[in-house]
Amino acid sequence: MKGKFIKNEQYNFIKRQVDLIKDSYRKNSDPSVIKAVRELANAQILELFPLGTKEQIERLDLLKWKTDAELAQYVQELASFLIPFPKLTEQQVKKMFPKVKKLKVPNLSDVDFEKITYLSWTDISTNKKFIIYEHDEKLLGIECKYSILNKDNICSFCNRFGQVTFISTITKAKKSNNPDYYKAIGNYICLDSAECNKKITNVNYLTSFLEESLKKHA
Repeated sequence: MKGKFIKNEQYNFIKRQVDLIKDSYRKNSDPSVIKAVRELANAQILELFPLGTKEQIERLDLLKWKTDAELAQYVQELASFLIPFPKLTEQQVKKMFPKVKKLKVPNLSDVDFEKITYLSWTDISTNKKFIIYEHDEKLLGIECKYSILNKDNICSFCNRFGQVTFISTITKAKKSNNPDYYKAIGNYICLDSAECNKKITNVNYLTSFLEESLKKHA
């Protein structure tokens, strides 16, 4: 872990900014426009790392990389600084869902823990989708009901348009004056979690969704 300081979603954001720069090269011949796009992209990348060390900020600075080939090298070099998702065992996953009998855990050897923000899989036999995410150095896990839709929509996690599934979960929140109180939370998220992990650039919604789902008081 030493030297690793970039999360998967931050890396995705950086790649998106680089793509915007490359797109600007193709569409604009005005050097001032290209310069502005590059400087804005660089500023937004550095804003993701307010506590970055001098060495980290120097590595993130893309203004010294100019051509498409150089920018591709910049992105490739940053990949070596990715913080991996905690490498879980099947037993650890099962412990996170103690109430789920005969939990079907995915083949974890197939998961690229270096390039995911959250771990998710579906169990078709029970119509459930499971999500695990690390927040404040603590692993959070929820189970949701899911239904596949015939219509594309915006994913709540990665904010991209595509094939989605509707997930819903019942919160743990209780009201002292109403023991029968419950609250359901629903969201559209990417049907393919692997693709979602390649696109997600911000975890604000993912974090709030899990916190709300696991909150114990309404």
